[in-house]
Amino acid sequence: MRTYALLTGRGNNTLKDKNILDCLGHPVLYYPANAALQAKTVDKLFCSSDDEKILAEAQKLGHIPIKRPAELALPTSQHIDCILHALGEMKKQCDMPDILVVTLANNVTIKPEWIDDCVKIMEDDSELTAVVPVYEDNDHHPLRAKTVDEDGRLQMYEKGVAGKISTNRQDLPACYFLSHNFWVLRVANLLQDVSNGQQPWAFMGNNIGYYKIDESIDIHKEVDLLLAKEWVKNNIPDTEGGVSGKQAGC
Repeated sequence: MRTYALLTGRGNNTLKDKNILDCLGHPVLYYPANAALQAKTVDKLFCSSDDEKILAEAQKLGHIPIKRPAELALPTSQHIDCILHALGEMKKQCDMPDILVVTLANNVTIKPEWIDDCVKIMEDDSELTAVVPVYEDNDHHPLRAKTVDEDGRLQMYEKGVAGKISTNRQDLPACYFLSHNFWVLRVANLLQDVSNGQQPWAFMGNNIGYYKIDESIDIHKEVDLLLAKEWVKNNIPDTEGGVSGKQAGC
């Protein structure tokens, strides 16, 4: 099966140039880009962005640049529109993949073996429409969540829950959140129907496999960058990336 990686990142962010900020001697996007480069299951590499600086940094790691139209790089733009645009460009330049690994440029918590494991899970189960890393977080469990009613009073967010709910997080059923470091997507599902899957990321379909990791760090604020640096120190070997061993063009 043909497996391509697509690094996605836009230039217009609240934290200026967050995708190319320095993180221990490399731009932030180096880590997802290099993980895809080193993954054994990935055949070709692409980067979708409206920002020339992002495209240039990704190109250093063998990613074929896809210039994203301005209307797909707004704060209100949907990720699926960026993905479908990139698939269209892949079809023009090369051919269509069977599996698309979408890596997110603002998340350093990614390893090549995680990508390979998730691709293998999808290859082994033809019914899966996506495989995504998740982390367990019972501190923010939906059974503990509240909403505010019309009288300005706190109410249970989850209506109709029967029985008492323990205040101890350890007593609650496991609650998982998507890591959003990368997504492994079956392209046939993307091209067939992107609106009827599980909300809010309907493009992932309804048959989603999971891959459990310990934590994930999206960089949206300066404090997130500090956490990202600590994760890199503890998890990423001090090796340089390069395009050797991976086809860098079509």
